[in-house]
Amino acid sequence: MFNFTRFNWLGRKRFFSFLVISSIISSFLFFNPDQVLAASGGRIGGGSFQSPSLPRSQNYGGYGGNNFRGYGGGYRGGGIGFPFLLPIFGFGGGGIFGFLILMSIVGVIVNSFKNSSNFSNSSNNSIVPQSANPSKVSLIQFQIGLLASAKEVQVRLRELASSSNTSTSSGLQRVLQDTTLALLRKPELWVYSNLEAGSIPFASAESTFNRISITERSKLKAELTSNYSGQVLTSTNNESHPGESDSTNEYIAITILVATKKDLRLNDSANNEQITEALRVLGSISSNDLIALEIIWQPDGEGETLREEELITQYPNLKHL
Repeated sequence: MFNFTRFNWLGRKRFFSFLVISSIISSFLFFNPDQVLAASGGRIGGGSFQSPSLPRSQNYGGYGGNNFRGYGGGYRGGGIGFPFLLPIFGFGGGGIFGFLILMSIVGVIVNSFKNSSNFSNSSNNSIVPQSANPSKVSLIQFQIGLLASAKEVQVRLRELASSSNTSTSSGLQRVLQDTTLALLRKPELWVYSNLEAGSIPFASAESTFNRISITERSKLKAELTSNYSGQVLTSTNNESHPGESDSTNEYIAITILVATKKDLRLNDSANNEQITEALRVLGSISSNDLIALEIIWQPDGEGETLREEELITQYPNLKHL
């Protein structure tokens, strides 16, 4: 009887532990911070995810052999090893950035298996339209919280939004370089930062980039200043006016989201030296290597404030310097 009772107690304890752990995991995956939407903001960016396609002859005899090469340098025998997935869990902060990339890669794996069944039904030496094997794309999300006295950075971003040609890669490269320069010139105003980076198959890069972009844009009450892919839009409302931020603002939050062909190795440590190096690396990306860019900032209006508790709530992965 004693053993039976102890068994029941252990069973209940394990079940309770399972519920607690499940609740924690669920809250991590699906929890959205309370979106205070404290301030309007601005946006600059653009880019194009294009992959050329060519019809070419392939011998599909022996599908499991070495003739078929998939994303990320090829996988053989129909399998994808753990080294392909493990780097995902190295993304800084355990934030939504790494989770979205992981989900996109899972989608690529599923599609690869679906496509493999179609390939196996093709006749030998058939002509099949197939995109050139794309290289992996590096995605970088850099976020920084500045003291609100860095109004010069806001002014510079608005100037870039009004004057830049974001429909060309050279124009986007200029925006990226000028933004990083504006930040590098104000190191005494850096308070918080976060850097997440990783590589992803080209096939899922655009959807992942867009999801991260939507996540960051949803933190804004409105986009008063916008220049995206050559389309310049400005708006005003009764509460705020672009270009006239009030001096009572406490913080400025800036997000730089980059997709590049270049394999970048960036340190996610939260200190001034690493931030300086990361900004220099981002600013040095060439127009040929730059695939897409998005710069989002808030606040962008008169009388709007972004206080410390609002900054931390909306950007929970920021680390204090």
